[in-house]
Amino acid sequence: MEKRRVVVYGIGPIGARMIQYIAGRDSLEIVGAVDIDPVKKGKDISEVAGLEKVSGIRIESGAKSVLERSRPDIVVLTTTSSLEKIKPQVMEILGQGISIVSTCEELSYPWQTNPGIAGEIDSAAKEKGVSVLATGVNPGFLMDFLPIAATGVCRKVEKITVERVQDASKRRLPFQAKVGVGINAEEFNERLKKGVLRHVGLTESIQMIASKMGWKLDKTEDIVEPVIASDRVSAGGRDIPKGGILGVRQTGYGYAGGSAVITLLFIAAAGVEPQYDRILVEGEPKIDMTIKDGVNGDIATCAMVANAIPSVLKARPGLRTMADIEPVSCFA
Repeated sequence: MEKRRVVVYGIGPIGARMIQYIAGRDSLEIVGAVDIDPVKKGKDISEVAGLEKVSGIRIESGAKSVLERSRPDIVVLTTTSSLEKIKPQVMEILGQGISIVSTCEELSYPWQTNPGIAGEIDSAAKEKGVSVLATGVNPGFLMDFLPIAATGVCRKVEKITVERVQDASKRRLPFQAKVGVGINAEEFNERLKKGVLRHVGLTESIQMIASKMGWKLDKTEDIVEPVIASDRVSAGGRDIPKGGILGVRQTGYGYAGGSAVITLLFIAAAGVEPQYDRILVEGEPKIDMTIKDGVNGDIATCAMVANAIPSVLKARPGLRTMADIEPVSCFA
């Protein structure tokens, strides 16, 4: 396999782990790193990512200069979940004719939620003859692509339900903060009003599933509720008092013909047991498949992004989704 040149843009917890994964692949070579954090600027990526060997690649704050000098084949973009916030970064990269694989949840299937920005990115990528993909474990695999693939053996499908239950105390700290682990009910409600306390991507996953199933949805819903400690809980080095927030219970619905044909249940809470991922397809035949103990989100997100690089580079130009690229697999 031809060695591909990669720039990692965004060196937070996910970006740092991405560096580890990419550095472990003989077919991939990190040629640049970008992050606006002044604390990280000038540091060798080995220091930030915990690599044993010094790489000689230092983190810089200016993306343009890094891209112009290193001329990568692809940029791994791990900066934000927001489509509006990531758009300028995407357009700058595309302006230099470079493909992108990102962890931005709202970019995973924006054709219904934000068709304007989706169209702009798609047009810019096609003009330069490159591809853009946003993926990860969820959205990108467990709650959209995998259930879509499962229906391939069905004569007909009436309803799809996906459940993902995970112990948030075993995830990275930014994820725990995103789902509200350890805060009180008042703070939970305040964050909920601001729209900053939720798992991003359920609506995009619903729309991706509906598109592949040929279902025209009447509407979607995304309901976020707290998981409240009924007693004192110790998990992940935290002591959460009775009445404190353990995390979120988030349910996404896609309605067609007046009923919910897609239901996505996402629970991320400290100490929750058992952990699992489940896909239920009501149709002919009926499919009920469960991944015992669930899939570790941090490992799977980084693995999916790294593994997707060859597929993105071979994909048709434009804004792509996991439902329309070559199947992604682990590669040596």
